[in-house]
Amino acid sequence: MQDLSDLILSRIRDVSDYPKPGIVFKDITPLLADHVAFTAVVEALADGLDVDKVVGIEARGFILAAPVALRAGAGFVPVRKKGKLPAQTLEASYDLEYGSAVIEVHRDAFEPGDRVLIVDDVLATGGTAAAAVELVGRAGAEVVGVSMLMELSFLKGRERLGHPALRALVAL
Repeated sequence: MQDLSDLILSRIRDVSDYPKPGIVFKDITPLLADHVAFTAVVEALADGLDVDKVVGIEARGFILAAPVALRAGAGFVPVRKKGKLPAQTLEASYDLEYGSAVIEVHRDAFEPGDRVLIVDDVLATGGTAAAAVELVGRAGAEVVGVSMLMELSFLKGRERLGHPALRALVAL
């Protein structure tokens, strides 16, 4: 796992003061551009999971979750910002490290009892992931895992999320 962590960290670029002063944005585009690194990440996120659906949280979670769903033999479900989905939705609001937002999922995205993996790029304060867990549960499915590319441990998102099946490929 250390080799994978080193590979991931070598392909993530820090961008200071983005999207606002005081935030250090973790840019994953160099990782995505590297076929070997991207493949290793997708394989690790999908490893050992038996799921029916993989949720990707807008926007960078889509990039990771869609290939994870393919690799896991599961369907892909987007969780989007409010107003972006065309059919009836469920919504949840949450706070994040630099503001607040609302995310939505289609009401009919899951079958009762679906086993769901939630995938995103960064676990920061845990607000987005917690809102996604809430949405999946309200839709009648079961979250069996939450997988993140990286976790910003100093923001204590793991504590806020409180999901026992949370895993991050890199913890910073």
